Amino acid sequence: MLVFCKYNLIFFAVPKTGTTSYHAALKGKADIIFRGRPAVKHMNVRKYQRSFAPFLDKAFDLRPETMAVMREPLDLMRSWYKYRSRLPKGDKNGTKGISFEQFIRAALQENSPPYAAVGNQMTFLQNDAGTNGVNHLFAIEQADVLNEFLGNVFNDLGKIPRKNVSPSVPTPISTDLEAEFREARADEYALYNQVIKSGGYLNTPG
Repeated sequence: MLVFCKYNLIFFAVPKTGTTSYHAALKGKADIIFRGRPAVKHMNVRKYQRSFAPFLDKAFDLRPETMAVMREPLDLMRSWYKYRSRLPKGDKNGTKGISFEQFIRAALQENSPPYAAVGNQMTFLQNDAGTNGVNHLFAIEQADVLNEFLGNVFNDLGKIPRKNVSPSVPTPISTDLEAEFREARADEYALYNQVIKSGGYLNTPG
């Protein structure tokens, strides 16, 4: 997560949405950088609103707008699966020897095994009311819209490096299982589709 005091903006790091590349490009402009442990780097919206937002307000009289990036939910799961395929076989978080369908079925369980416990974007982005808690929400599939927004904020966006690129791994899935996944993640798809229908940028004033 990046905090830009001058620009009155927070950039959340939603896992596996391509934000590592954007954070690498923008970190030089940030006043506060959350990095390292996933729980720190990937602080979610509810934790921010409950703990860090009050600190910024009290310490710096700062009440920034927030932004984040989403990804098509099943494609995001493919990214998680490929990313974890790099881990050694036998690692509790690794997906070597596990098919993509097995990974998805495990992720849909109430108590997912470690290798499939990756959460979902709606859980990350929602506020205490269970709705989208981000002011500026983008779809990474329409990166030109995101780039235009960032260019307007920072004037010079610069080159976006490619970071954390997943390896090429087959990820076939049956029509039935995909439908089951979409039904289970209906709230996540609803928000993502809302972003897409808004032209890749959903603006929710605070």
